[in-house]
Amino acid sequence: MQLLKSKIMGEGKPLLILHGFLGMSDNWKTLGSQYAEEGFEVHLLDLRNHGRSFHSDDFSYELMVKDVLYYISEKNLGKVNIIGHSMGGKVAMLLAVSNPSSVEKLLIADIAPKYYPPHHQAIINGLQALDFSNISSRTEADEALAKHISDWGTRQFLLKNLYWKEKETLAFRFNLPVLSEAQEEIGEALPSQKTFDGNTLFLRGSKSEYISPNDNDLILNHFPKATIETVDNAGHWLHAENPKQFFSKSISFFK
Repeated sequence: MQLLKSKIMGEGKPLLILHGFLGMSDNWKTLGSQYAEEGFEVHLLDLRNHGRSFHSDDFSYELMVKDVLYYISEKNLGKVNIIGHSMGGKVAMLLAVSNPSSVEKLLIADIAPKYYPPHHQAIINGLQALDFSNISSRTEADEALAKHISDWGTRQFLLKNLYWKEKETLAFRFNLPVLSEAQEEIGEALPSQKTFDGNTLFLRGSKSEYISPNDNDLILNHFPKATIETVDNAGHWLHAENPKQFFSKSISFFK
């Protein structure tokens, strides 16, 4: 097996942070250093086909859970705390219900254990339309992407993945061909009979539609000890849109 790439900060209890679809560990650097200052050994992971981790044609939640468990065992972390956002939240949930002895506390950011229909197609189309043979700077990439994605924040999130593959050639770190085919897998629900009895916190963005009040019963079916709280003035990227409140709610949970 291949080991996931990670950034490790601080010393203390292990805290793993799993990013969302088309994200990377860098999205969590600022918050990660804050958790490190509070006495955690923070592991910012790049999931398969994302960031600096390996590319593979095989992509599923089961495989991503195996990758994370392999990482935990290779680093001798024992029981870990986990934060998972969006797709990373689904990975974290599946890991917790299938390997409860590996998880101390679980924090899920703006995702429920339910099925989500594919909804990233406009973003995928925009990314696929970029022709890097005609793009020589990040500004040009942003201008080209703006024709497909009007929201500036979403574009900046995606363009964080740009890097210089060769001296004159930009490329994305994520594995776009595989991820563009993975829309159905990304939306999968948590298997219905599985539960995790440990301490769990769900944080939802006040402006996000990913977790609705209708999802509360489903969440409690899988996670009987869960509490569900709202981060104000934040959409789906709640940790980036209101990092101060996200941090204060999360650190009081972990402490």
